[in-house]
Amino acid sequence: MAHQKGNINVKNRKATFEYELIEKFVAGMQLAGTEIKSIRNGKVNLSDAYCQFYSGELYARNVHISEYEMGTHSNHEAKRDRKLLLTKKELQKLDRKTKESGFTIVPTRLFINDRGLAKLEIALARGKKMYDKRETLKQKDSKREMDRMMKF
Repeated sequence: MAHQKGNINVKNRKATFEYELIEKFVAGMQLAGTEIKSIRNGKVNLSDAYCQFYSGELYARNVHISEYEMGTHSNHEAKRDRKLLLTKKELQKLDRKTKESGFTIVPTRLFINDRGLAKLEIALARGKKMYDKRETLKQKDSKREMDRMMKF
């Protein structure tokens, strides 16, 4: 069976609105067989997802990967914690930064790379204040207005 590579690109649009993204990393994920099949079908939701450290390892929490329709009794749990695969240096850097006040790690994008592996793009982020969110909306509206004016 030939796999369709690179056509899955699930974005967390809520993260860019809620957080100021400082630095991005690409991490592998430890998945079950039915999970990768659901990802290839595009049955993923990242809207409430976040990352957290447990005993020196980073886990993605609340990443909703729907159960595989063709799966049997050995189907996966939809919102289980999934271990992220990063280098030790990257893990230490993220752990150090999250211990500082105001920083968190949020998943921004889930995609399948050219080798057919599921990758999760995570970002070191700082929460935006309400006025920052309004400013982001103003910039977005003005950019849209400028683009509209340029077409005429």
